[in-house]
Amino acid sequence: MSESHANGAAHAHEHERESQAALRTKAIESLLIEKGLLTTDVVDQVVSRYEHDIGPLNGAKVVARAWVDPAYKERLLADGTAAADELGFGGNHLKVVENTPTVHNLVVCTLCSCYPWAVLGLPPTWYKSFEYRARAVSEPRALLREFGLALDESVEVRVWDSSSEVRYMVLPERPAGTEHLSEAELAALVTRDAMIGVAKVQAPVGAEARA
Repeated sequence: MSESHANGAAHAHEHERESQAALRTKAIESLLIEKGLLTTDVVDQVVSRYEHDIGPLNGAKVVARAWVDPAYKERLLADGTAAADELGFGGNHLKVVENTPTVHNLVVCTLCSCYPWAVLGLPPTWYKSFEYRARAVSEPRALLREFGLALDESVEVRVWDSSSEVRYMVLPERPAGTEHLSEAELAALVTRDAMIGVAKVQAPVGAEARA
């Protein structure tokens, strides 16, 4: 068996396992709603919190630490798994790729929805869609423009395909004018979308004027 075939088989097995878990979860959810122990609104609220708030906060802390601590940043780029574990966010084989003024990174899972849940929480619905998975590879610049991110043609776009063996996360560029911010304040600026690569981190209002 070739290495590529073996990796594909492992990825397919991971996808099947995740699909089975999703079906079991859905069945339990439906049963609880049917018995009146849970409502769809509550489920939606919990999912939204993990998707947008609780999960991405972990990754944001990793990013902010890398911005203020050059030694930690070096360790993060060399071994994302170990560096994330330093902050208590273990659970993924993590590879971190850095955005620069000349390189922009975008993360996708072309076969299913492999995602660095330990640092980003639950994947957004669009990340799992066939359209995103296909277009991230075939036309990443056009896709990014639809997310509101227009990159100069001089910027190289690199697309990283997460799998059952390794999950990717983007280390966004630190926005200008944030030198006065604390690590916690920096973490508050970092979004889930920036760590997937469909957005950039924005400086707070007035930050550029201070720079």
